[in-house]
Amino acid sequence: MNTRYLDILKQRRSIYNLGKNVTLPEADINELIETAIKQSPTSFNSQTTRAVILYGAKHDQLWDIVANRLKSEVPNEQVYASTKQKVATFKAAYGTILYFTDLSVVADYEKQVPLYAANIAPWAEQGIGGAQQNVWTALADNHIGANLQHYNPLIDGEVRLAFNIPTTWELRGQMPFGSIEKPAADKTFVSDNDRFKILK
Repeated sequence: MNTRYLDILKQRRSIYNLGKNVTLPEADINELIETAIKQSPTSFNSQTTRAVILYGAKHDQLWDIVANRLKSEVPNEQVYASTKQKVATFKAAYGTILYFTDLSVVADYEKQVPLYAANIAPWAEQGIGGAQQNVWTALADNHIGANLQHYNPLIDGEVRLAFNIPTTWELRGQMPFGSIEKPAADKTFVSDNDRFKILK
């Protein structure tokens, strides 16, 4: 049995101690991300996933938006200080991928295939999840760590203005990535008997 893909998949972990010591050129990182998303399946090949890759000042700007926006949501200064420290770990990364779903494409396919209209949006969510998984795994295979955050919809408006995001793109996740400064802890699993059924 060929287990190379499974071996790579095991490398994909949520890495929270990220740094800027990335040696892979940005052009290669961009190609890796773009190819992983393009090759990820979507229902009816609708290709509803969109992405914005942020580096440098734009990456920093995103996490400043998050930190400033959370200040009005967190109940007290002590809790906010802890929250701001957490956000700083994302800002310490090399870059961030913003994932979006293009709602105009979703709406078009709801009209094109009315029999499945109620399922198009959930299927788009599955599509973006598959794209995130593929990008995350491809990064891991190149010794780049990442984690996935969801500060949407809290930051949607400011992100749209800051990065000139089309109005039909709905923010679905933020993936900071960078050098692995500290590996993830060992992963634990629920019992296979509670998770899988094999029937003949």
